[in-house]
Amino acid sequence: MAKTWLVTGTSTGFGKELATLLAQKEDVNVVATARNLAQLDYLDQFDHGQIKKVLLDVTNQAEIQMAVKEAVAAFGGIDVLVNNAGLGYFATFEESNRDQIRYMMDVNVWGLADMTRAVLPIMRKQNHGVIVNFSSIGGLYSFPTLSFYHATKYAVEGLSESLAKEVAKKGIKVLLIEPSGFRTDWAGRSSQKDLPTIADYAEYKEFIEANANGAHHEAGDPKKAAEIIYQQVTDNYDDLPLRLPLGKISSDLAIEKYQENLDQFKQLRERAVTIC
Repeated sequence: MAKTWLVTGTSTGFGKELATLLAQKEDVNVVATARNLAQLDYLDQFDHGQIKKVLLDVTNQAEIQMAVKEAVAAFGGIDVLVNNAGLGYFATFEESNRDQIRYMMDVNVWGLADMTRAVLPIMRKQNHGVIVNFSSIGGLYSFPTLSFYHATKYAVEGLSESLAKEVAKKGIKVLLIEPSGFRTDWAGRSSQKDLPTIADYAEYKEFIEANANGAHHEAGDPKKAAEIIYQQVTDNYDDLPLRLPLGKISSDLAIEKYQENLDQFKQLRERAVTIC
């Protein structure tokens, strides 16, 4: 029986590569979403009735409910939800634009949460399902000029870890994707960039500009990432990990961060346990 995948943000990047891969699988139905359906024309060449294109802005509650309703009407259920839609924001903490921060939070955190809450009743009724949440190495390791982007991804990490414990007995799995630099639009048009104007932060202008100029030249291949995600969900369901770092940098920094934290916790343990 064909499995139905609902993937948000399939007009570019990881979402597009994953939708393209899924559309060529004989045993997969694909619900591909975007804010502009014309950007999903690339799927037409693969369509033989197993693809449903749905208009969706994840900040729009009505569109979220309609997308889920259309997916179920077309294919009878949702087996895998991929919360891929997201964006970035480069600016120093002090100079960050509040409106831009709020919008990013609405997309990266609330959009992901609202999509998941709309799909969970279906998966609970099925007694199975996989929720794939796109985080980032930025959900584990922090860089300057990305403080509020990190805040969104740390939030995704925390809510996903808690959710995984809540739904485990219902046969529902949660998988966090933690990529480092990949050749997507994230560092390009999918990230707002406000260069520092305060002299004390001038050194970070080069960091922001380097990321913008490096867009689409990163080491990571999003096609390979899509293949790994598909393989993990389909072939490794029983032993699905909670976290999946993608890319050497992501793996190295994750290990470094956890090792540093472990070392500090051990050094402070004697002092900590004296309190209670």
